[in-house]
Amino acid sequence: MALPLVRGCRWSRLPSVRNAANACYAGHYVFTRPVRRRLSPLLPASASPVRTYSSDRGGQKQNQKVVFVGIPNPFIWFRTRFYYFLIRAYFDKEFSIEEFTEGAKQAFSHVSRLLSQCQFESLEGLVAKDLVEKLEEKCKLLPASHKKALSADPDEIMYSTPGDVGIYYDDNGRKFVSILMRFWYMTSARLPDDNMEGARIFLVALAEEREVESKQLLTANYEFRREFTKGVPPDWTITRIEHSKLLD
Repeated sequence: MALPLVRGCRWSRLPSVRNAANACYAGHYVFTRPVRRRLSPLLPASASPVRTYSSDRGGQKQNQKVVFVGIPNPFIWFRTRFYYFLIRAYFDKEFSIEEFTEGAKQAFSHVSRLLSQCQFESLEGLVAKDLVEKLEEKCKLLPASHKKALSADPDEIMYSTPGDVGIYYDDNGRKFVSILMRFWYMTSARLPDDNMEGARIFLVALAEEREVESKQLLTANYEFRREFTKGVPPDWTITRIEHSKLLD
């Protein structure tokens, strides 16, 4: 299945790689309206506009708004934008972080669903081969509730932000760019509270507040990597997958 990412980009397999530095984030708060509990501070990099969350019960569509409020870390903000400039100047003049982010969200939703369903063969060409083998070993040990929580429906992704950006050269002169994406998404999977430190639980009011549904807000980190060596197809692949407290 071909997934859109950046113009002219497809997916391919590449060796796994870890970034040399981890992203740092400033504090944010998340609220829902109507709210039963204010969530604890989260850690994205920049403020986001209001995101609407909808539920349909009994023919009535109720809209819940999720708001991210905060101040970005100025060092990380300037650093990542400097790297975006380098990518456009020396690797791909048509590179757009906005287009990349939108494509990464689609890839995250698709790959997380395949992981949840343990369809590891379908990950070929999307995720690095050695990473697929590690994920298969971990997923086999997960209970059904944790597997369900891995899946992020596109409508359940509340927020996404680019994190660390890296530019690498190997001994043979091959050039690589990696972009770490962080996602916040909601799940209705029933997870034990004692094993989900860092997850935020809140209630979503439905049908004019006559009924409530419990939701958890989870985080995931996906690293995307592409080789920019001349003559190499412009393919992105996922080389790192982390679901907080699910795939530790």
